[in-house]
Formats: sequence, structure tokens, C-alpha cells
Amino acid sequence: MQENKMGVMPVNRLLLTMSVPIMISMLVQALYNIVDSMFVAMLNENALTAVSLAFPAQNLMIAVSTGTGVGINALLSKSLGEKNYEKANKTAVNALFLALCSYIVFAVAGIFFSRSFFLVQTDVPEIVEGGTTYLMICTVFSFGLFFQIICERLLQATGRTIYTMISQGIGAIINIIFDPIFIFGLFGVPKMGVAGAAIATVFGQIVAAIIGIVINIKKNSEIHISLKKFRPSGTIIKNIYMVGIPSIIMASIGSVTTFGMNKILIGFSTTATAVYGVYFKLQSFVFMPLFGMNNGMVPIIAYNYGAKKPDRMVKTLKLSIAYAVGIMVIGFIVFEVFAGQLLSIFNASDYMLSIGVPALRTIAVHFLIAGFSIVSSSVFQALSHGFFSLWISLVRQLIVLLPVAFLLSLTGDLENVWWCFPVAELVSAAMCAFFLRYTFKKDIHPLQKAVQMEENR
Repeated sequence: MQENKMGVMPVNRLLLTMSVPIMISMLVQALYNIVDSMFVAMLNENALTAVSLAFPAQNLMIAVSTGTGVGINALLSKSLGEKNYEKANKTAVNALFLALCSYIVFAVAGIFFSRSFFLVQTDVPEIVEGGTTYLMICTVFSFGLFFQIICERLLQATGRTIYTMISQGIGAIINIIFDPIFIFGLFGVPKMGVAGAAIATVFGQIVAAIIGIVINIKKNSEIHISLKKFRPSGTIIKNIYMVGIPSIIMASIGSVTTFGMNKILIGFSTTATAVYGVYFKLQSFVFMPLFGMNNGMVPIIAYNYGAKKPDRMVKTLKLSIAYAVGIMVIGFIVFEVFAGQLLSIFNASDYMLSIGVPALRTIAVHFLIAGFSIVSSSVFQALSHGFFSLWISLVRQLIVLLPVAFLLSLTGDLENVWWCFPVAELVSAAMCAFFLRYTFKKDIHPLQKAVQMEENR
């Protein structure tokens, strides 16, 4: 079989070819997240708060699916680099099995614990009722989310990122179209409010999942998915989760952090919580392109590690950091200059603007450092050092960000609380630099020496 483009195409062109389609699809994804909240905000501020408080639970589902996907991506790409096609096929089938298992767990949790999840955070009846309905719909029908993300990771692992843009883009567009129809009851459809936003979300995810499955079967020629005589492989699942579990925990920590921040901020006002929720929607426009580039970068590094091509790995890393810093600088400028206009998208009241503008401008300071940290963490995952990424995330969010936010909240000034983000990012960047140096010494430099010795023979 002819060698995959990840081992032969010029690195800059390869990185852009792999990343740009994912970046576009993730931007569309970010757009539908914003549109979702924009329409919900038109109902009232309590509806927006309900959706914001549901975010940690939704993020946990995304954490499990994307974390598992990181493990799948690294193992499958490495197997292809080693020309071990049988292992690549088994990895793909086990990936779909893990998507099904993850869905069952969250569907059961959603049915039994959605209301309790909201009652822990607030006692406002409108927020509890709306949020419970929203979250229950999102969990019970989350099979679309899990299969969509896993199918996209299978395509990314083989370098076919253009197809992920198609599946994710169509799913997001369907969500955007049906959001106002289901929320406000247009064209004869009953008005469903917050529940309508959830229905539009899962509908888009299910369509994207179906497209992803069909494309993998019809177009992904380097893997062959067959369920005949399928038996789960303990070895493959173990290898997936050796990388995936740190990624899952790392992303799940974000859910814990968001939950903790909501508890801190609601002590000031429900509007402060809504501002935090709005920030998360807006920052996705900055971070989603960066995550898209990372999703293109990880299989390139994993493939070339398996193919013993260290120079391509190093060049990929340097280019990724340069692009990441550029993306984050643009995001920083936008947040600093247009903070008020961004908040106005969500029908912000005068009070929401008064606390939201300084919040966005302060939080955006950490963008200037985050690009380097995010790329470095993805490199660790690509080289099966997922626990480095886990430690960085653990320290950043649970040991630094949340405690610093709590201590700053004791000053009684909400504006002080937002400085926890730049402080935490400085610590994260320092840890990334340390672990990146270690990774070079342990993995890349020995590989460079081995290749050089082979060439000198």
C-alpha cells in the first residue's frame, strides 16, 4: 500500500491540509453554540442561566468522547505508520464499541440525576425546571454526540479531515436552522423554549453521526469496519485508554472547574454566572480553530513517530506553535476591542454589560500564553505521554485556577475574580516547557540519533 500522505507531504502544506478543514468545521460548531445561547437568551436571562449551568454536564460527555478519540487517534495513526493494518482495523471497530458503552452510561445518568444536578447549584424554580429538561434531552439522545465524535477521529487518524468538515458542518447547520423553529414554535411547530434548543442540538448530532458512519464505511479505505464476529479487544481498549483516560480526566476537570466557578460566581449574582456561560460560548471561536489545528497535528506526529521520521515531527511542532500563538493574539485583540459588542449578541442588560466587559478583557489576557500550552499538551498525547497533559490540567484548574478564584472572591470585588485565568495560565506554560524538554530528551533526540546512525551505515 502506498505510504500515507502524513509521511511524505511537505510538512507545512500537510499541517494546513489536515487542520484547515477541521478548523472550519469547529468554527461552524462554535457558531451553533453561540446561536443556541443567543436564541435562548431571547426567552429570558433565567433560560440563559439554565443552559449555562448545564454546560459542565455537557462538557463531561464531550470530554469522554474526545478523550477516547485522542487515544483512538494516536493508536490508529501509529499503527498505520508501522504498516500494521490489522491492528488499525481492530482499533476502529473497538472505537465504535466504546462509543456505544459511553452513551449508555450517560443516558442512564441523565435520566436519574439531571434534576439533582441543578438543585445542587440553584433553587430558582424556572432555572431548575428548564435546565433539567434541557439536560435530560441532551443525555438520553447523546448517542449522536458519541458516534459523531468517534467517527470524526477515525477520519482524522487516516488524514481524511475534509470529511470531518462535511459531517460536523452539516450537523451544526441543521442545529442552527432548527434552533429558532423549535425554541419559538415557527412554521406550525409547538413552542418548546429551552427544550427546543436541546432537541435541535441532538438532532444535528444524530445526523452528523449517520454521515460519519457512512463516510467511514464508503470512503475511509485505510481501515475496514466489519462487525462480523466482533469481540472487544482488551489489549486495544487498554492501549486506547492509556492515552485516552488522561485526556478524559483532563477534559473532565474542565467540567469540575466550570461547576466550581459557577458556585463562586452565583454568590455575586445569577448574572455573573450568565456572563461566565457567555464567555465560554465566545471563547470557543478562539479556541476551536486551535483545537482543530491540534486535531490535525496529533496524527501527523503520531504517524511520523511510528514511521521513525523525527525531523518531520519537530517541524510539525514548531509550525503548530507559531500558528497557535497567531490565532490567540487575534483572539486577544478581538476580546479587548469588541467586548461590549460581543456581549450584546446575547441581549445583554446594562448590568450584564457592566460586569461582562471587564470580565472578557481580563480573561482574554491568558490567550497570549494559552496557544503554547495547548499545542504542547497535544504533543504529549500524540507521543503517549497523556499523563503529562493530565498533570498540567490538574494543576492549572484545580490547584491554581479554582483556589485563586475563591481567594479573589473574598475581596468582594467580582472584577478581581477573573484574574485567576492569567495566573493559572502562567503556571501551565511553565509546566509545559518543562515536560516538553523532557519529551524531546526521551523520545525525539534518541530517534534522531538512531536515524542518523542508520543513514551513516
